[in-house]
Parts: sequence; C-alpha cells; structure tokens
Amino acid sequence: MRVISGSVKGHRLKTPKSTDIRPTSDRVKESIFNIINNKVLDSFVLDLFCGTGSLGIECLSRGANMCTFVDNGKESINLLRENLKNTKFTDKSEVIFADAIGGINKLSVKRDRFDIIFMDPPYLKNLIVPALEEISKRELLEEDGIILVEHDIKDILPEKVENLVRYREKKYGNTNISFYEWSE
Repeated sequence: MRVISGSVKGHRLKTPKSTDIRPTSDRVKESIFNIINNKVLDSFVLDLFCGTGSLGIECLSRGANMCTFVDNGKESINLLRENLKNTKFTDKSEVIFADAIGGINKLSVKRDRFDIIFMDPPYLKNLIVPALEEISKRELLEEDGIILVEHDIKDILPEKVENLVRYREKKYGNTNISFYEWSE
C-alpha cells in the first residue's frame, strides 16, 4: 500500500499483519481520487473507520488542510500513528480512539464540520446507516461536502439517510463506493 500522489507520493504505508483490518486497495483508492481530486485541496477531512489511515493520508498528501482519523482498533491506531509519523503529517492530524458513533459525538461537541468524509467500516456489520444517521443529525458535513462509503456489494444502502442522498455509486469487483451529499 502506497501514497499515490502529492507531497509524499510513492511513500509506502505500514499495513496490518492481521486480517481484521482491510485497507482500501491502491486501484480503488486511485479511482476514488480521480473522481474527487478537485475537492481535496484545502479541505477538512474525516476518515471514519480509518484503519491504517491510507485515505486520509492520501488527502493530506494532496493538500488537505487537516484530517481527523477515528477508529476503535488498537492495531489500527498504532499503524495509523506510525504512518502519520513516517509521512510527517502528525501536525495536520487529529486521532480519536473511539467507535464511529463515539467519534462523531466528540466531533459534534467541538462543532467540527468536514468537506470530505470517508467511511470504510468492516463489511456486512450494519455499521453504515447508523453512522450516516449520526453524521446527518450532528451536521458534520459541510453543505457542499461529500461522503464516500466503501462497502461490500452485498451491503445494500438506502438512497436517502436523514438529510443525506446518494448521488453516485461505483463498483470495483466485490467492493462498492457510494457517494452521499447533503440535501435539504
């Protein structure tokens, strides 16, 4: 796994030894960033269920202002911190050790809002809709922001969750990326 573009292009990221963490493949990551590249520069990013932090680190490499990483796995947080240190992005990062809902609630108290939110939860665990509901209720997404949800093709997501509407979906083998945006 590597950083595809930007200031630390080509940098190899540390990956897990266990199979509990499933990093986004370079092929899927490259396709995602081809789609959203014009939104990354100067953005504020939330990498929810961040694992090794590869999506958020890619944003920082491409010029995002700040990325907040949330995960509840000790191995994930340790790998993330190593990857942030090795890429020298610790000063542009916030790391929250919590489950997704707990992290969302902490960010809500601080009134943080994000231009890009990545969600890459464990597949087929019914974690996506509750997280989207909380993001909407807590108004964590900027009005012109986007949410990208990586999920198994067997995970059928609703077109609308609270004030969030799916506007695009891309399939990559057994993986889908669903794109949500704010809607009144």
